[in-house]
Amino acid sequence: MNDYFLLRTEGLHLGYGRLPVLQDVNLEVRPGEFWFFLGPNGAGKTTLLKGLLGEIRPQQGRILTDAGVFRRDNLGFVPQRCDLNPTLSTTVQEFVLLGLVGLRANRQDREAHLSWALDKVGLAGMAGKNYWSLSGGQRQRALVARALVRRPGILFLDEPTKGLDLAAEDALMQALAGLNRQESLTMLFITHDLTLAARYASHVALFHSGQVEAGPLAAAMTPERLLLTYGVPVSVSREVTGQVTIGMERGALHP
Repeated sequence: MNDYFLLRTEGLHLGYGRLPVLQDVNLEVRPGEFWFFLGPNGAGKTTLLKGLLGEIRPQQGRILTDAGVFRRDNLGFVPQRCDLNPTLSTTVQEFVLLGLVGLRANRQDREAHLSWALDKVGLAGMAGKNYWSLSGGQRQRALVARALVRRPGILFLDEPTKGLDLAAEDALMQALAGLNRQESLTMLFITHDLTLAARYASHVALFHSGQVEAGPLAAAMTPERLLLTYGVPVSVSREVTGQVTIGMERGALHP
């Protein structure tokens, strides 16, 4: 068995001041895995993400990382939304290149990274467009491109599909799945959408009552664990093709 990991938490406790949020978190992330963090609001998903990014310090336990990969300049982060002032005229190129702030890159490298990032999210040829002329889904993919432009080894995403319609969500998820599959890019993705996790995740972390249950999709996403996490009965069925379908007794689940 390959023991190489990008990051590992051991008995990790996280919180704010003396307020505990998560206790005894143990998980291990390996290269090329696509993790989904799932659970109700306030369960600690974003808190764990902040801990892994070094924004808050452990109250107990530790976070072990591959120092060669887990460097600040090698991490990409996609927030829920863009905080850029909409009255500021900004091209897609200018917006995406904000992801290189703080990094040394000559003009040739910047152009190469920009072209690669836009291509990977399906925005090739749109560098000169006004960012605010894009559709909501295109703007969200530009936000992903901003995180990708530094060619990160790990990508963190905090509910990037929130507020998107089905077509825009599908375009974004197809782009992310392609990156994970073709580039072996490791991703940690926060969402409330169980159906997205069932379709795209390799691994899942379920958050409830300050605890985290983590593991491969098939082992972690079970009716028993989902009931414990959400407090409602959730069915899980697996097709011969391996596709996982999530549902409830009174119809499909809509988080």
